[in-house]
Amino acid sequence: MTTKAADEALGYEQARDELIDVVRRLEAGGTSLEESLALWERGEELAKVCRRWLDGARARLDAALAEESAGDGEAGDPEED
Repeated sequence: MTTKAADEALGYEQARDELIDVVRRLEAGGTSLEESLALWERGEELAKVCRRWLDGARARLDAALAEESAGDGEAGDPEED
């Protein structure tokens, strides 16, 4: 399998595509118990990579929305005057 550093360098799409492949291989069956466990462990690592990317994207969106909201409030509401 790959190292943790290599997993960190994976982009979201790469990790997702490899995860899809792992799931397909597990669902197809025909692998030994040892191979199935290795695939499952790899799938867990890939899922973590995907989760980190998605969490990061969510944080960026939340920050952008908060910044936009704060920017709207700074100008003042002309109807309040």
